[in-house]
Order: sequence, then C-alpha cells, then structure tokens
Amino acid sequence: MKEFLLSQHYLIQTLIGGSFTWLMTALGAALIFFFHKLRRGPMEIMLGFAAGVMIAASFWSLLNPSIELSAKAGMIPWLPPTIGFILGAIFLWLMDKVTPHLHLGYDESQAEGPKTKLKKTALIVFAITLHNIPEGLAVGVAFGSAHLIGTPEAMLGAIALAIGIGIQDFPEGFAVSAALRSSGAKPLKSFMYGQYSGLVEPIGAVIGALLVTLVSHIMPYALAFAAGAMIYVTVEELIPESQLSQNTHNSTFGLIAGFVIMMILDVALG
Repeated sequence: MKEFLLSQHYLIQTLIGGSFTWLMTALGAALIFFFHKLRRGPMEIMLGFAAGVMIAASFWSLLNPSIELSAKAGMIPWLPPTIGFILGAIFLWLMDKVTPHLHLGYDESQAEGPKTKLKKTALIVFAITLHNIPEGLAVGVAFGSAHLIGTPEAMLGAIALAIGIGIQDFPEGFAVSAALRSSGAKPLKSFMYGQYSGLVEPIGAVIGALLVTLVSHIMPYALAFAAGAMIYVTVEELIPESQLSQNTHNSTFGLIAGFVIMMILDVALG
C-alpha cells in the first residue's frame, strides 16, 4: 500500500487520503443499522478520543513541521507558525458566526450562528461539517507539503495524519448518526446524513493540497493554519460536548488515548 501511494501523483495521493477519512466516517455512521442509540458514556469517550487525535495531529503533523520549515527557509522559526495558527482559529470562528449549526448533545434552542428555520437534523450535520473542514484541509496541506519536500518521511507523515483523522472519524460518524436517530430520523436517513458530514474532507483535502503547491512559499503558514483551525474546533466543540455530564473521566481518558495513538502513528510513520 505504501509503495502504491508513493508512486501516485500528489493530487491522487491527497484524494485517497481524504477519501479514506470520508470512508471511515461512513463506516462509523453505518453502525446505526445495528445499534439504535448510543449511551452518554461511550459517546463521551468517542468525543474525547477525537479531541486527543486532533490535538496530537495539530502539533506532531502540522505545527512541528511548520516550525522546522520556517527555520530551514531562514525565517524566524516561530513567526509563520504563529501567524498561520491564529489565522486558522479566526477562520473557524468566522465560519461559526455565519453558519447555523447545533453541537451534539445540545438542545435545539442552543443552536449557534444566524437564526434559521432549519430542523435539528440539518443543524447537527452543519456542525459536524464545520468540524470536518479543517480536518480535510489538514490532510491536503500535509500531502501537498510532502510533495514539495519530496522525502518518503514527509509522505509517511501525511499518511499517518490521514490514518489518525480517519480513526477518529469512525466513532464520530456513529456519534452523529446516533444523535440524528435519537432526534427522530429513520436509520437510513441517519446514516446518509452522518456520512454526508464527512464528504467535505476529500474536497477540503484537494483544495488544501492545491493551495500549498501552487503557492509554495506559504507552506509553513498553511500547516499552522490547519493546526489553528483544528485546535479551535477541539476546544470550541469536541471537549465541551464530551463533558456535558458530571462524569468527565470518560472523555479525559478518551482524549489521552486519542493523543497517544496519534502521537505513535506520527512518530512511527513520519
């Protein structure tokens, strides 16, 4: 598999990586055909796990390479990562403001963004789609950067990032479908909307890869931008959603597990 990926055009590599994360979302969403609801405890573990993967990926796969590339280019090592990181967070904050959405576990009256008559189902899907935008961009930026760097290690790092995000997308896909099912949606509709939320990832991946390769000097900024967007999503959505109950140990240990697994993947492969 590794040899196959390394032999492909970088946009094909990017599309495969982004499609893998979408496929994992769809596989997770498909569990709704076998389980009709998800207890709060397992959902907290899943959301905490996703948060841990996002935090680890933001540093090991994005920020750290951004710092190293800045130093190699003769720039102040911390400046491009700082600028990119802040811009990524601001971008997601703006998206939050202009897109109506509802986070998992919250009542419909707590929907964020512009007022709308959209149903709860659509609001939940919008929230997860927003969450998946930075994940797709991160995968694309990683594969685009690996193409420009031109080393097997950089490519393996991009593959590790796609695998890590895909792993956390599996339970997340089920969490979305389960939330939709509990709000009254039929199993097929819950599955379809759950997997639709991951469709933005291969699209975002291709956009991220094209942006980096067409304007190569922004690579350190782009890596940090993706990291800032991912951290924003993690702190704004995943961690609060994972700790809605008084038993916060579930999400805490889920986060630790996700962080460790993503760190191992990135260090072992990258």
